[in-house]
Amino acid sequence: MADAEIIPIGTRGRPGRGTGQRPSAAARDLAPGRPAPRRTPPRGSEEGPRAVPTPEPADPETGSGGPAPLSEADLLAAFREAAHEVLGDDAERQLARFLAFLRRRVTGDFTVDEYGFDEEVTRRFFLAALRPIAQRWFRVEVRGAENIPTEGGALVVSNHSGTLPVDGLMTMLSVHDHTGRFLRPLGADLMFRLPGVGVLARKAGATLACNEDAERMLADGELVGVWPEGFKGVGKPFSERYKLQRFGRGGFVSAALRTGVPIVPLSVVGAEEIYPMVGNLPTLARLLGLPYIPITPFFPLLGPLGMIPLPSKWLLEFGEPIRTDEYDHGAADDPMLVFDVTDQVRETIQQTLYSLLVQRPSVFG
Repeated sequence: MADAEIIPIGTRGRPGRGTGQRPSAAARDLAPGRPAPRRTPPRGSEEGPRAVPTPEPADPETGSGGPAPLSEADLLAAFREAAHEVLGDDAERQLARFLAFLRRRVTGDFTVDEYGFDEEVTRRFFLAALRPIAQRWFRVEVRGAENIPTEGGALVVSNHSGTLPVDGLMTMLSVHDHTGRFLRPLGADLMFRLPGVGVLARKAGATLACNEDAERMLADGELVGVWPEGFKGVGKPFSERYKLQRFGRGGFVSAALRTGVPIVPLSVVGAEEIYPMVGNLPTLARLLGLPYIPITPFFPLLGPLGMIPLPSKWLLEFGEPIRTDEYDHGAADDPMLVFDVTDQVRETIQQTLYSLLVQRPSVFG
């Protein structure tokens, strides 16, 4: 029997494994499954080392390789072209005005009155944002704007409704667009306690609803707006729509009597239907420190979509001014006189509401 070749255990037929000896270079090259060794071609042969790509020549202006960065002129041209596509033919003028506005805000070259009112921000941003909503969504129609004094102090007294105080915003816009004057609203303290809301309200011209601030504004010749129903009006159920709630103790009448300014009654139809309030969560509202948490046919059922107001048709009518400068000095301290004037203002607004409801063709017409 011929001598058989002995293969060491664990070598799997590969020489040098398990023997304690290193295989030779030739054996390593011929091992099964090992790739063929890479050979360097002889000098002078056709196959040479891989060619290295030639770097791009340096830019003569920047002195660095690669494409040259955009210049200031190129960036400005691109910016102008984009602005023209967005803003139209008047792009350059609007862009210049916007840049000038930014420069003034950054450098502090703007004025704010003692109450925090920022006229430029209110006109250019707040009112500009409200205008398409008033014109296209609510289709606000204003009547009797000529009854608003063009100068001097005056007090605009309006009904309040709508679950959220959107009627106050629409009144501010309507007064400015028809008279050029800024309405200075008197707001509840809750509005100024809400994060962010209080700061925006101050910039838009609102101040706390107290007699001291109201009298100072009126004496300074401002056009002041007040909604005496307060949360009782804005948060009343839909079944009581267009029925005025109590007008408080007549503090607004006292302020008008002390300053001798006219009272302009305002009746607003349309706000009651934007968020029809069919329910309330009083327990949760008390826990959160809110006057009410509304339930409407769409909120909270549809979540954030339920916050979109319904596109009701709005009518605003400013009534004839009620003069207060004819009363004797000290009339503001007469409670019966204050009550009579308050009742006169309330009755004027209520009767005008009934008249506007008859004139409105439909809720969404």
